[in-house]
Amino acid sequence: MTNIAVFASGNGTNCENIIKYFCNSNDINVNLVISNKHDAYVLKRADNYNIPNKVLTKAEINDSNVILPLLEKYDINFIVLAGFLLIIPDFLTEKFHNKIINIHPSLLPKYGGKGMYGHHVHEAVKAANETETGITIHFVNNVCDGGDIIRQFKTSLSPDDTIESIENKIHELEKKHFPQTIEEVIISKNI
Repeated sequence: MTNIAVFASGNGTNCENIIKYFCNSNDINVNLVISNKHDAYVLKRADNYNIPNKVLTKAEINDSNVILPLLEKYDINFIVLAGFLLIIPDFLTEKFHNKIINIHPSLLPKYGGKGMYGHHVHEAVKAANETETGITIHFVNNVCDGGDIIRQFKTSLSPDDTIESIENKIHELEKKHFPQTIEEVIISKNI
């Protein structure tokens, strides 16, 4: 059994989608949700599915004596970042080498890096008059949005698209492709 920890900072729609996708799997299980925000709605979503969840401060996430025992307690062997706004510490990317993946709401390397998340990305895409955008699912390393790309999925844009319509197109791609790509990575790496 592959046990996933989902790290999320906000609303948690991707997290819930992942939980629902794997809820009847005999091979892959969401076993823990971690957030860095006490008021993140993702915690309520996890509660709704009886998934254990914890709130950790930035200092606790960066403390190997706090986070590693927690991941061991829940037998975590794969980590998914789903709207998690903190940088993952080096000790975690080393221990979980190619076992941490992230989703980014643009076609990396465009519109990646520190400060580029959520609506900031969509605003930049709109301001640049891009004719397409999409999502990038990538491994996490010690460079913000710098890990090897696993898959990218694209959607076309028109001048009539608003920031909100771009966001909606991105959410549709995330919902359709993120859980399936997680499953493909876990199976291909035999985790």
